[in-house]
Amino acid sequence: MDVIEPSFLEKQWFITGVVLAFISMGLGPHIYAFTHADGSSGDFIMNCLAIAAVAIFGQLVWKLGRGLFFGLRHRPIRFHRQTRKLYAIRSRRFFAKPGEGDVVWEVPWTEESIFCLHREITSWGTVFHIRHYTVDDQGNVTRVFSIGREWTGKAQVEMALAQWNYWCAYMNDGPSGLPKPMLFHTQQETPRESFLFSMYSFGMRAPVLVRLLMMPMILVFTVMRIAANATCRDPVWPGAIERISAIASNDPYAEPGPGTPVGWGDTILAQQRGEYPNDPKARAAGWTGQSDGSQHAAAWLERPTGCTTR
Repeated sequence: MDVIEPSFLEKQWFITGVVLAFISMGLGPHIYAFTHADGSSGDFIMNCLAIAAVAIFGQLVWKLGRGLFFGLRHRPIRFHRQTRKLYAIRSRRFFAKPGEGDVVWEVPWTEESIFCLHREITSWGTVFHIRHYTVDDQGNVTRVFSIGREWTGKAQVEMALAQWNYWCAYMNDGPSGLPKPMLFHTQQETPRESFLFSMYSFGMRAPVLVRLLMMPMILVFTVMRIAANATCRDPVWPGAIERISAIASNDPYAEPGPGTPVGWGDTILAQQRGEYPNDPKARAAGWTGQSDGSQHAAAWLERPTGCTTR
């Protein structure tokens, strides 16, 4: 089972920020050049400000833009039941040998593996997502990556935990009995999908008036996302992982199959027609925790940390 990592849903925001920072990086020096075109002696303070603009905004461009342009269109994380491992594609390999594929981190699915409900305070609210931490023999974190999507606000912690429980059920018990995921993303993103990514980032159920007011920004985000995708390529799994991930043609659980919508547009329309579950659920056998999902999520928030071993 392949899942996304958080930045996939929101990368249009980062891409737009990168472009604005790039423009700002050159704006200060150019303004200075135009205002001092009369040949007067250079002002040391203005020179310093121009250099500072390049340094500060250049750092933002490098930090936010690395991997968004000329990288990978998406970075899947593969849950592999047979090997009891997670395989996470992390970055593009530009000079790969045949069968080598892109850069992949391998994570064992064991009782010692550390997964956390990560909580982060941002300028637009508190966000939650699931993270995996690799630690060395001294207990120091050496590698970390996030899995799935981000959830905003305490009201959505229940969804973050449900997402985690879904992966646990798959790895421990297999796909039998699991509902279909709420959304299958297309691996070949079209301009229509890029537009919907940008529009739904302002809220899945935002009023029409809000969407109309935000439409100029939505269109900017759409263009930025399309441009970034055009410079990137699809991820390539190493040959060894591809060979152990082959799906039988008669696998009854292979998804998305016939009748399963793929992408934002087709999925939303199918849900509106009542042809696809909008909020699928499955009961966990032997569950001993809070029966109410909201209370269970609230109990997690009261813990001193969000970490747990699987």
